[in-house]
Amino acid sequence: MINIKDLTLTELESFIIELGEKKFRGAQIFSWLSKGIYSFDEMTNIPKNLKAKLKDTAYIENIICEAVFSSSEGETKKYLFKLYDHHLIESVYMRYHYGNSVCISSQVGCSMGCSFCASTIGGLKRNLSAAEMIEQLLKIQKDINERISHVVIMGSGEPFENYDALLKFLRIIHTEEGLHLSYRNITVSTCGIIPKIIDFAHQMPQVTLAISLHAPNNSIRDSLMAVNKKYPLDKLLKACKEYIDLTNRRITFEYSLIQGVNDSEENAAELGSLLKNMLCHVNLIPLNKIEENELNGSDRIKAERFKQILEKYRINATIRRELGSDIEAACGQLRRRYSKKTGDMKQKLNEQLTMKNE
Repeated sequence: MINIKDLTLTELESFIIELGEKKFRGAQIFSWLSKGIYSFDEMTNIPKNLKAKLKDTAYIENIICEAVFSSSEGETKKYLFKLYDHHLIESVYMRYHYGNSVCISSQVGCSMGCSFCASTIGGLKRNLSAAEMIEQLLKIQKDINERISHVVIMGSGEPFENYDALLKFLRIIHTEEGLHLSYRNITVSTCGIIPKIIDFAHQMPQVTLAISLHAPNNSIRDSLMAVNKKYPLDKLLKACKEYIDLTNRRITFEYSLIQGVNDSEENAAELGSLLKNMLCHVNLIPLNKIEENELNGSDRIKAERFKQILEKYRINATIRRELGSDIEAACGQLRRRYSKKTGDMKQKLNEQLTMKNE
């Protein structure tokens, strides 16, 4: 059985031709899938004989919404989804003045080992398929009953470690017969997998690239991000400059402000010196606290001062609104808490059964 939602339009058309049907049926089915249809019987313009063939040869990916949490400010929702193998992933919906944005996961867990991120606790379980990535978007769009206009691949996982599925996902959601999302409204975030940065420049030049930087020098970045030991800062910035030359697109640098670690005025000046004259934007993010470590986010006053120093170097910078801290909206927090809660419940049940048997 083929996962039909995992197919690009071209692949779906080829599949339909192999079934002995006309090519145009592929576009019809593709359109239905992009509307969040989960039964071939609901595809009203598809003939019965083709529906019967589809039921015999294909299935439609359908992840389960396990829980939804809405933030107190009413502009953020956190979704916990369960996959076919019972793994859990998270997605976040954010309402902005420019439209509805969704941040999705690309992997179950993460292998990058960043010390400030909950996603990496427990390591990487597996990659997501393109269909599972699409499903996050479709489920949220159906829940809010509004169109999603912007997508960020910045949830759990390192997208460039799931590169082929990432590219397929981007092509599917961009296709006119489907969701028809503009590439320019899509952002992919990487912690700095240098070879894929250059590949991405050639293959997806219109998609916005975000780099998880989080430090102005190798010493601090080594302590926060294990990837820096393989792809140190000087080589990463060289790749970023090559990316800009190839695409003529601005890079976004994500910088989590961590109290007493990377948020001093000296750190800001060092970052400004490092990035000056680059076509870039710095997104300053006061760190969301996680219970597994002692790191704390910088306060607003310190974040504003950091921003002012960057601007002296003529670097465009913004401070991200602190959305969803009351619903554990940082990557991996909710999945971690839910898994722990479920594990505690199972343990308690097992203890009760053991006592009963004794």
